[in-house]
Amino acid sequence: MAQTTTMTVRLGPVLSDFVATNVGEDGCYENVSEYVRDLIRRDKERAETEAFVRLQAELTKAFSAPDNSYGSLTAAEVIARNKG
Repeated sequence: MAQTTTMTVRLGPVLSDFVATNVGEDGCYENVSEYVRDLIRRDKERAETEAFVRLQAELTKAFSAPDNSYGSLTAAEVIARNKG
């Protein structure tokens, strides 16, 4: 089961004021925790999208390569190549 983590974040006055404008009656979020969770979710989604785009680019490159550029590899060769 997922564990809940409590974190403390220190913000300077400029960032604190910015957060305050986004929370409460005038903001889009009811509380700071909701705002931070949304920011983290969006950043996670952005990172996943970037990884997917990189994978798409690699697959596009691989599928557009001529057939004679492919060679057979053993599982051990693939693992060794991907280690670095």
